[in-house]
Amino acid sequence: MTKEQLTSKSVQLCLDFANTLDWHASEHPIETIHSYADLAGWARGAGLLNERTAQQLRRAAARQASEADAVLTQARTLREAIYEILVASAHRKTPRSADVATFNTILSDYLARSQLVRNSEGFAWEWGGSEDALDQMLWGVARSAADLLTSPELQRVGQCADDRGCGYLFLDTSKNHTRQWCSMRGCGNRAKAKRHCEKVKNEE
Repeated sequence: MTKEQLTSKSVQLCLDFANTLDWHASEHPIETIHSYADLAGWARGAGLLNERTAQQLRRAAARQASEADAVLTQARTLREAIYEILVASAHRKTPRSADVATFNTILSDYLARSQLVRNSEGFAWEWGGSEDALDQMLWGVARSAADLLTSPELQRVGQCADDRGCGYLFLDTSKNHTRQWCSMRGCGNRAKAKRHCEKVKNEE
């Protein structure tokens, strides 16, 4: 895997997390992370936790309900800050200072619990906090967002152009950087069909 591929893979993580609220730009977004168990499940699927750790955290969360609820709230707060900052960037606008401040507050906490470790390629950042910390999966999300915001990849972030408020964020890897939709099978196909109907109507 090339360095460019590694970069794309690492920054994609925060985009995937931002997209866990479906129809994010609509008046009625749909939540997909309803509980701490859902958050741990997403983190397991994203490769932030292994199955053993995910199960341990779910059991710990069941014993520490108030702490788990606080982590869930922070996860959603982090998600919204990342989403708003990236949407502004996608439209070449200046992010709101409140969103940047929220992100920096959360990021600074996780940076304080980070450490450098040796690997086959030199050094890498790694979670340095407690192994049973309920919020440890958010460290990887925050790091991913920080990496994206400070890399050239930021210029490739786009938002689905669907007029219903899909709001899906993506990294535009198309040859001419002309991607507009979350997918051509979804919003892209709908837009194509809508244009065709309008064309037929205008020709009548």
